[in-house]
Amino acid sequence: MPKGYIIGHVTVTDPEAYQAYVTENTPIIQGYGGRPLVRGGQSEHPEGPEYSRHVVFEFPDYASAKAAYHDPAYQEVAQIRRDNASSMIVVVEGV
Repeated sequence: MPKGYIIGHVTVTDPEAYQAYVTENTPIIQGYGGRPLVRGGQSEHPEGPEYSRHVVFEFPDYASAKAAYHDPAYQEVAQIRRDNASSMIVVVEGV
C-alpha cells in the first residue's frame, strides 16, 4: 500500500508564536502514524515561489495523512500557522 505524505512549504513571520504550532501539531501527527522526514534545514529554491522552511511527514498510507490534516484538533492548531506564517500545504499519496 502506498504511503501518504503531508508536505509543507512555509515562511514564518513570527518565529516565537510559530513554535507553539510545531509543539502542538507533533503529537497529533504522531497519533496518525506520521513521522518527520524533513523538518527545516538548508534548502535551495531553483524554481517557483520561495519559502524559508520545508517539511515532509510520512504516514503509513494516504488515508492516514488525510485524516491527520482534517482532524479538528489539527485544524485548530493549524490556525497558529496561518496566523504566523505564509504556507502551502499538500497531502499526497506516495508511490
